[in-house]
Amino acid sequence: MASIHTNSVREELEKIKEDFAKQSAAGEISSNSAMMIKSLIMLLEMIFSIFLEKSTKKTNKNSSKPSSQTGTDKTSLGSKSRGKKENNFSANNSRTVTTDILLPVINCDSCGESLENTKCEGIERRTRIDIVFEKTVENFDAEIKCCPNCSFTNKATFPRGICGKKQYGDGLKAFIINLLISQMITLNRVQKMLSAMIGSCLSEATLLGYILKLHVSLEQWEKSSIEKILNMPCIYVDETSMKVARKNHWIHVHAAGDITVKLLHPKRGGEALKENNIIPRYGGTIVHDCWSTYFSFDNCKHGLCGSHLLRELTFIVDAHNYKWAKQLKKLLQDSCKTVTLSETKSLSKEQYASLQKRYRYILTRGEKELPEVPKKSTSKGGKIAKSDAHNLWERLKKHEESVLRFAKDPHVAFTNNRSERDLRMAKVKQKVSGCFRNKIYAEAYCRISSYLQSMANKGINPLIAIQMALNGEIYKTNN
Repeated sequence: MASIHTNSVREELEKIKEDFAKQSAAGEISSNSAMMIKSLIMLLEMIFSIFLEKSTKKTNKNSSKPSSQTGTDKTSLGSKSRGKKENNFSANNSRTVTTDILLPVINCDSCGESLENTKCEGIERRTRIDIVFEKTVENFDAEIKCCPNCSFTNKATFPRGICGKKQYGDGLKAFIINLLISQMITLNRVQKMLSAMIGSCLSEATLLGYILKLHVSLEQWEKSSIEKILNMPCIYVDETSMKVARKNHWIHVHAAGDITVKLLHPKRGGEALKENNIIPRYGGTIVHDCWSTYFSFDNCKHGLCGSHLLRELTFIVDAHNYKWAKQLKKLLQDSCKTVTLSETKSLSKEQYASLQKRYRYILTRGEKELPEVPKKSTSKGGKIAKSDAHNLWERLKKHEESVLRFAKDPHVAFTNNRSERDLRMAKVKQKVSGCFRNKIYAEAYCRISSYLQSMANKGINPLIAIQMALNGEIYKTNN
């Protein structure tokens, strides 16, 4: 099939429109014929717009498609953020054994003279670091004594946590939970790893029991974190699917400051948001990707993700080469840069008024570039088919205040990348381990991963964070 040059086709269409306009003005075409030709031109413009969008390949640069579905993005290699640096806290069950070995010089390598009694002038140090896996076994023997006075049998009290004949310490539990939740290793592989390290094979039920124990211990942390999020001036929200018992469930994330809270629900829409009961009670600004369900809550303000808008505008430029899409994309990028470099992280009233004026002017000019949409027939139901360019233009015009809120409110970021980053590992978890067999374990994953991400934002090592939660010490760093 011969390739079609989009610019030449568009130029031919514009020539036809100009010729038609001249002939209509000169009265060379009857009114009935003019009406029919006008309808045909309108239809051609719509078909041409949809054809261009269908033939333009969508990637992670011009759409919301993830990079895993669009191939490797070579332009972003080496530019990834390393995240917040962890503090220097060490776990109680870890230690460093340092040994200094002095290598003496006994004889001269040149003449063979003895140098045992010669003073050392300096040293050159080289270091070797290695790991030795050490299993510690502590046997607690409780004395049993019979009172000679009353014949009562007395037994010594075991330390806290020593409840049965055999149990494992919090250090091992934290290591197991970290492998299952943070490192997303399957149960079978964790069992094999533990067997190689400590010579014992723990059952799946035991491993899952540790997950549920931490899940229960974090219940109060989750409640207090939700209350803190409700007092934040801005939160970032998003959702993604997760298979639970072969059925589709949804993880809803709410992130603000250094807190992340993820909640599981069988549904995605308004019913789930109401039952989660965070957004219905929130009075600040929520930043999202323009999902209509979020706009149904008028108790809070809205901010739209600039990254989504830029990708959609890039697609419109790739497909149609519209001037308004190019200009608006540049306007948003320049405004984002100006806000980032400003001390107040926002524009002044004069700057914002200028931005708003330019924004509206570009959309007004853009309306003339878009093909005319035919009027809806009263005899047929449903919506009129529109191109992606027209839908994006309407959305940008309708939600102007939400699009530009980043330039007005210093608490609102230009993108919604925070919530998307917090959800990204859930998709990796599903790819590595498949679906959850039981809903309670999916809920445990959401709560524990929320806690670990929140602690990571504070710079706390996950192994230490898990041991703190198991020991009830999380409120030492929860303020």
